[in-house]
Amino acid sequence: MATYVMLAHFTERGIMNVKNTATRAEEFKQMATRHGVTVKEIFWTLGQYDVVVIVDARDEMAMAALSMSAGALGNARTQTLRAFSETEIKTILDRMNHTSGQSAEFSGEGAEI
Repeated sequence: MATYVMLAHFTERGIMNVKNTATRAEEFKQMATRHGVTVKEIFWTLGQYDVVVIVDARDEMAMAALSMSAGALGNARTQTLRAFSETEIKTILDRMNHTSGQSAEFSGEGAEI
């Protein structure tokens, strides 16, 4: 399973019905399950985003189907990010080192993180 972070902004419709947000969250969890996605956490936040959701999905298509299904309800606009655990990023870096013949250090304009 791959981990994703969903960042959500309430739409005008979503904020007008904000009192139903906890109920909508439960409905979202059920929708996620139908798409093969497990909701690990839902956080309501202050700041740039209204809601942050952490999920595990079996594949990108399951995640895309969930994102589009949730968006079609019209209560929130989302941005979805693929998240990597420490173990996963170490594996990625190991593959870089083994396939490129170069160290994990980068040089060049805009390449530093």
